[in-house]
Amino acid sequence: MSVLSGLLDLDGPIARRLGEGYERRPEQAAMVDAVERTIREKGTLLVEAGTGVGKSFAYLIPAIRRASETREKIVIATNTIALQEQLLDKDIPLLRAAMPDEFSAVLVKGRGNYLSIRRLTLASKRQERLLADGPSRASLHTIEDWAYQTQDGSLATLPQLDRPAVWDHVRSDSGNCMGRRCPNYDRCFFQGARRRMEHGDLLICNHALFFSDLALRARGVGFLPHYDHVILDEAHGVEDVATEHFGVSLAESRVLRLLGQLHHERTGAGFLANLAVEDDAQETLAGAVRGVLVAMDAARKFFGDLADYAAQRGGIAQSVRVGEPDVAENPVTEVFTALGVALKRLGSRVIREEDRYELSGYAERAVAIAAEAQALTEQQVPGCVYWIELQRRERSRGGATVSVTFACSPVEVGDLLREKLFHSEKSIILTSATMTTGSGAGDDAGAFRHLAQRLGIDLEGEGVETLTLGSPFRYAEQATLYVDPTMPDPRSARYTDELAQRVLRHILATRGGAFVLCTSYSVMQAIVSRTRDDLRRSGITTLVQGQDGARSALLSRFREDGHAALFGTASFWQGVDVKGEALRNVIITRLPFEPPDKPITEARHELLQSRGQDPFRDDSLPRAIIRFRQGFGRLIRSAADEGRVVVLDSRITTKGYGKSFLRAIPEGTPVVVEGTREIPEAP
Repeated sequence: MSVLSGLLDLDGPIARRLGEGYERRPEQAAMVDAVERTIREKGTLLVEAGTGVGKSFAYLIPAIRRASETREKIVIATNTIALQEQLLDKDIPLLRAAMPDEFSAVLVKGRGNYLSIRRLTLASKRQERLLADGPSRASLHTIEDWAYQTQDGSLATLPQLDRPAVWDHVRSDSGNCMGRRCPNYDRCFFQGARRRMEHGDLLICNHALFFSDLALRARGVGFLPHYDHVILDEAHGVEDVATEHFGVSLAESRVLRLLGQLHHERTGAGFLANLAVEDDAQETLAGAVRGVLVAMDAARKFFGDLADYAAQRGGIAQSVRVGEPDVAENPVTEVFTALGVALKRLGSRVIREEDRYELSGYAERAVAIAAEAQALTEQQVPGCVYWIELQRRERSRGGATVSVTFACSPVEVGDLLREKLFHSEKSIILTSATMTTGSGAGDDAGAFRHLAQRLGIDLEGEGVETLTLGSPFRYAEQATLYVDPTMPDPRSARYTDELAQRVLRHILATRGGAFVLCTSYSVMQAIVSRTRDDLRRSGITTLVQGQDGARSALLSRFREDGHAALFGTASFWQGVDVKGEALRNVIITRLPFEPPDKPITEARHELLQSRGQDPFRDDSLPRAIIRFRQGFGRLIRSAADEGRVVVLDSRITTKGYGKSFLRAIPEGTPVVVEGTREIPEAP
């Protein structure tokens, strides 16, 4: 045991801070020692730490000590806001009080999260001709009221806006930043945050920012300062985030929003309507306006053709793979390149200096759209799968629109991560409660093989270590798994009715306090429509993702109610922490396999087949097991929690691979097979 892990002793400073009820966990001490060793030796550590181990303390303690002794900078990236808040509001303050080390911890956010005082002032002065309607101006007034009281100027504390797009007019943006020439430079929220980041020891950020920065570094630029160590918490989600940020995505909504900010077709409002130009530059201004209108027509044609292509091959609300280049004519690249040139030319003829900076930012965005449209249409990025995504959006006054996104992502991100991250002179720690396909018991490095292969980590490489730490919770006493072998096949006509009946029965059995985890919105909505009235008559509140508020608001209402049933999809399978009696029932409606026709999944499976591998065994099954473990893990979050996990997918008992899911549940968990008296021995 090291000196550091000794801080966790029963008579240590952390125990004194936490007070009565503190328990020393050997698993936590083992993780402290492993993280400390990895940081010291600049190695790579994959550590699965079961729920209740206290992994945040286990990596924070050695990170704090290293930073205070060497002033080396350490990035800690998480996948959820909830964990960032826990680290900054709870864990780090406690450790700061318990440890003698001097250090600073800073929350790092992307630049677009911060208010620009200069741009807000500009938008306020020009709002009548800048914003097209009353609700947009009302949203600007909300921002103005908030700006007088905000301490950090970030989106985290901004009230909800009726017109969220108004934020684009007032946010900090590198493309139009005046730097030290800005009259508000000394009180700029972003510059203040950047100074704190540059001087911080621990930089807390999300996965999206970290991998966005890593992708930018591949092109010779970056956002984060130099850092010496990386800790990736919630590491089971790393591959998905990295894959997204090493790809290219062009959304119709983003393109039309840019054009609408420059010039609104119907009202004539927009940035260009407010410009004061030199006397002989009126035609230059008029040319820029015409350029916006031409770009609008080009964008509508481009995305309309893409929507037609996708609809013919898959329909609405689907991702349709694009297997060859030039499936649609691309007028966007030429037109948006010309628009960028026109805006830069106009920038040299404006009277106000700040307008020149604004036009530079708009031109930069137009040129980026031109380049992305060309890269996607011509399939210029090697090793990627390309697809078109159609999303149906209901209008508030009836009817619907279809939003189009054209995107690509690398089929494998491992080679990129191996080159850009794991071959750097940094220590890399990856941790999560679910990184393997096992139960969390034992210490088999092979259990990490799937994750390691996907991330480009050589488990046999020098300096690479794995560690599996089981949960200290007593699952044999705290949890029961119910499985139902009588559920019909999902292709059956009676499937949805049977599923809804069973969901209702299990919710009523625990008088609510239930998460209902679904794998698709359509199934979730079908269950809700069939159970809502019965639940209401039984005094159980129904909360539905996408209908009853933001995720944080749903969770708050769920905790306070105590007898609610919360229906959710992907985002509720992980990163959700509800301790106590409020959550006593987790219902998994279906084993969480990815749809095999999802473009990225299909491309990965083709690649595996070309190598002689089995896509189901080597990819689909491991991914589903890890997601299943995440869903299961929502139930027991503290030593006092009790309840049931219900799996309403008969494949867990009728298919050979079902045993792999049963082996993945926490060791000792009793399993009840409904419809029989049999209680199988836990795998």
